[in-house]
Amino acid sequence: MSIRGLKKKQPKTFKVKIITVDAEMEFSCEMKWKGKDLFDLVCRALGLRETWFFGLQYTIKGMCTWLKMDKKVLDQEIPKEDPISFHFLAKFYPEKVEEELLQEITQHLFFLQVKKQILDEEIYCSPEATVLLASYAVQAKYGDYDPNFHEPGFLAHDELLPKRVLRQYQLTAEMWEEKITAWYAEHRGIARDEAEMNYLKIAQDLEMYGVNYFPIAQNKNHTDLLLGVDAKGIHIYSINNRFSPNKSFEWSAIRNISYSEKELTIKPLDKKAEVFKFFSSQLKVNKLILQLCIGNHDLFMRRRKVDSIEIQQMKAQAREEKARKKMENQRLAREKQLREEAERAKEELERRLFQLEDEARQANEALLRSQEAAELLAEKAQIAEEEAKLLAQNAAEAEQERQRLEITALKTKEEKRLMEQKMREAELIAVKLVKESDRRAKEAEHLKQDLHEAREAERKAKQKLLDITRLNYPHKYPQYLPTDTRDANFDKGSIKLDLKDIDLKRLSFEIERERLDYLEKSRKFEDRLKELKSEIHALKLEEKQSGLYS
Repeated sequence: MSIRGLKKKQPKTFKVKIITVDAEMEFSCEMKWKGKDLFDLVCRALGLRETWFFGLQYTIKGMCTWLKMDKKVLDQEIPKEDPISFHFLAKFYPEKVEEELLQEITQHLFFLQVKKQILDEEIYCSPEATVLLASYAVQAKYGDYDPNFHEPGFLAHDELLPKRVLRQYQLTAEMWEEKITAWYAEHRGIARDEAEMNYLKIAQDLEMYGVNYFPIAQNKNHTDLLLGVDAKGIHIYSINNRFSPNKSFEWSAIRNISYSEKELTIKPLDKKAEVFKFFSSQLKVNKLILQLCIGNHDLFMRRRKVDSIEIQQMKAQAREEKARKKMENQRLAREKQLREEAERAKEELERRLFQLEDEARQANEALLRSQEAAELLAEKAQIAEEEAKLLAQNAAEAEQERQRLEITALKTKEEKRLMEQKMREAELIAVKLVKESDRRAKEAEHLKQDLHEAREAERKAKQKLLDITRLNYPHKYPQYLPTDTRDANFDKGSIKLDLKDIDLKRLSFEIERERLDYLEKSRKFEDRLKELKSEIHALKLEEKQSGLYS
């Protein structure tokens, strides 16, 4: 046998891509694998034990279909792709999420799927409830709210509200974020799995939660109803109202469900009750409805039976895990509280340290300012001392000047008194001179008058002499007068005239001499008056200066 023959023949495989709500995975599958083989491989990869809620969904010819577990994968009508895509989704929903969802991974997958259905508006939710659900989603993603870390705008890239709600209210993104953050801040201390469970507990009370809708008709020609299948039973809705069913069949009240071609029949447990028949658009729709009805009915009956050993173990493990997580959360909460207290204490110490450093800095600055002020004061004191010395010196000089001025003032007063006395004397002299001048002027006038009279007398005397001569010597003998006689008479008149001329000259000389003496005295007096005025003016200036010094 050849070596090649010893080698085990490798089985043929094909590739599949599994898409969960938040991740994608690729697997290589053997050609002979059934749907359950692939499903178990995915569950093992996810660590999922509550497998009965989930399934692998694919889309063919625009219709969503679930992969059958008991048939080969390649034998089913699946898309011809490479790799073949399947969506790992929740196929059946629990009646009470808190009691039935045991594993954290199961809760997380349900949380992601229900959240997506609400955001895609497959499940209707009121605006108030959407804000509350969004706050739990934020708590699950970001943990406890921290205003220092979660600054405004931290939710800008998160899709948290349906577009219908955003269109319904004219609010900005900042306003919506403020409303969500207000709820988010109240969830402090809630762990991620607890926040997701609170989200699901609110969502399970919504009318469209966990319901698969199919269009149906009561006859073959009209599609005017909707058939809904969920964990509690089958419901009939009008085409425009998915909230309130017109008719409901609980799983406990249904005896049988069957289909024939496009007709599907629901037989109640009460045989007297009317059998409900309806028509669907395709045979595949009836098969899908029947598949969902069987799965939901099995889970409904399973919930009402005693749990299997596996479920009991899982619940015990879940309780232990919850208790452990609770203790862990409490421990973490205590540690977080202690850490926060330590951080607050640290912040307080840092604040106190900063305050002390600031106070020390201020004290140093104050000390420096004090030193500078002391130096400045010392410098000012030195300057003040020098100024005091200078002032003392100036005061001494001023005192000396004052004494000098007092002496000067005394001298000035004495000189002023003397000067006033001199002025009075000068005035008296001036008055005397004026009087003397007037007297001399009068005397001069009298002398001039006497001179005039003398001259007039001389003239008269000459005239008289001439007349006498004419009488003694007639006119016809005037040349024969005796010479001696004529000469004697003439000599007599000449002597008289000479005497008269001598007196006049003497008198004129005396007058002129007195006039010149008067002018000389007047000039000297005027010079003396000028000197007195200058001295008086100088004394006035000295008095003004002495007044300023005082």
